[in-house]
Amino acid sequence: MAADWVFTSGRIFDGYRVHPTATAVAVSGDRIVAVGTDAEVRAQAGSAAEHVDLAGRLLTPGFTDAHLHAGQGGIERLGCDLTAVTGGADAVVAHVRDYARSTDAEWISGGGWSMSDFPGGTPTAKLLDAVVPGRPVFLINRDHHGAWVNSAALRRAGINAATPDPPDGRLERDASGAPTGTLHEGAMDLVTALMPVETPDQQRAGLLEAQRYLHAHGVTGWQEAIVGDYAGHLDISAAYRELVREGLLTGRATGALWVPRTTSLGDVGELVADLAERRRVNGAGGFPTVSAKIMIDGVAENRTAAMLEPYLCPCGGNERPTDGGLGLTYLGYEVLLEAAAALDAAAFDLHMHAIGDRAVRYGLDAVEQLRARGGGAAGRHHMAHVQIVHPADVARFAALDVTVNAQALWAAYEDQMTELTVPLLGDERTGHQYPFASMCAAGARLAMGSDWPVSSPDPWQAIHVAVTRRPPGEPDREPLLADQAVTLQAALAAYTSGSAWLNRQEEAGSVVPGRLADVVVLSTDPFEVAPQDLHTVGTDLTLVGGRLVHATDRQGAFA
Repeated sequence: MAADWVFTSGRIFDGYRVHPTATAVAVSGDRIVAVGTDAEVRAQAGSAAEHVDLAGRLLTPGFTDAHLHAGQGGIERLGCDLTAVTGGADAVVAHVRDYARSTDAEWISGGGWSMSDFPGGTPTAKLLDAVVPGRPVFLINRDHHGAWVNSAALRRAGINAATPDPPDGRLERDASGAPTGTLHEGAMDLVTALMPVETPDQQRAGLLEAQRYLHAHGVTGWQEAIVGDYAGHLDISAAYRELVREGLLTGRATGALWVPRTTSLGDVGELVADLAERRRVNGAGGFPTVSAKIMIDGVAENRTAAMLEPYLCPCGGNERPTDGGLGLTYLGYEVLLEAAAALDAAAFDLHMHAIGDRAVRYGLDAVEQLRARGGGAAGRHHMAHVQIVHPADVARFAALDVTVNAQALWAAYEDQMTELTVPLLGDERTGHQYPFASMCAAGARLAMGSDWPVSSPDPWQAIHVAVTRRPPGEPDREPLLADQAVTLQAALAAYTSGSAWLNRQEEAGSVVPGRLADVVVLSTDPFEVAPQDLHTVGTDLTLVGGRLVHATDRQGAFA
């Protein structure tokens, strides 16, 4: 046999561990055909069209991101992209000004601003009015649970002091009740309903840019975490199917069909039938959408994450707010239970967004009750984010076989955490955040994702935090609950075989003969790197099904 690719003189992570003896891998067509020592693989593979001298670097399975928004991320990268802007509020406003000058678009749209750059995490319309006074501006924030708009956008939407808060969101207001320019959760829809609709060409261009960017970070598969209309973005399904039809979708993409936050008990039957039909159409078009996305609550920073006990006053101290302050649950508890059971019966995997401890408990309750009805045996149900987990619920993940879909990059004391989240939670609940080690010790499955464009899609940024519980590049920062760190082996397994299993891509995610040749050559061997430097690990080469989709121009990368 003549292989297409032979990789030698390195170390091999097989998706579960560093292989004890292997130094080489051979690929023929879309499959891995040999794993072993250099001599063993050479003997099996013969000559190869391409030979890569790993020179001590680590070869791993391609990364699978279990929770991201490729469509949104790609489109935002092509618009007013604020994700890489540093320097605080002034720098963000200057970037918006410069972008507005570069385009004659009717609306200025994009996103990626950080709440920590603005007092209270709530920027005002006046800041935007100073640089874009005439055209409406809509900029979604980095976590996609709020947006910043200017006065022109508020006027166009007819939003004023008399505008009521929607059931699934709220308007940030001044002392007189007038909206100030930040829209939380469902309040975004008051403006997005008026914005120009994304065109098929924009969706296509966004997906292609997202795919290029993800492959450059070694990501070969992913789960599109919202497939449906959400926050001004339209259902991306048709764009995925078009790229499949044209042979341009190189990543192994799956999707989670959106369960609207307005779903009621009377809607459940119709909802499941609709999602099942969309799943059929997408599957026939090469885009499997076997999960159903349920957003149980919001986020802690704007007090929409659902809590068992009230938030503390944002002014600090241990005072409780007078309004109850328990956050939001978007589906009523009974609706959540019924929808979860019906979706499981229709063979959907549940993909649940849960940030607050009450949301986590409700999601676990939903799986527990559907299992009590005799369901759940085949479902790969999972919960994304799991930020604040009451200790009584830690062991329930393993007991109910609910996979922890972790966005590990967030599990650190960074500015948004220290300035906006911790003051609302207090010391005790801060100690309940992201208990990855405890959940794994209890036997829970672990998968990982980035939630890009909420945060970087680079797996090594998240793996760094999973292992150190410190922000990348800040080795002197206090770790967030150091005892909840996981090992490098566990984190790397979660981002490869763990997420591939969750996405029902079992033929990917491991370096084993006969499996799909989705492999990544890293810039170094991370097992030889100091933990505080894990975020510096990069990707030199990415193959998907034996096809080269990314390569660096680093001198000597390939021989």
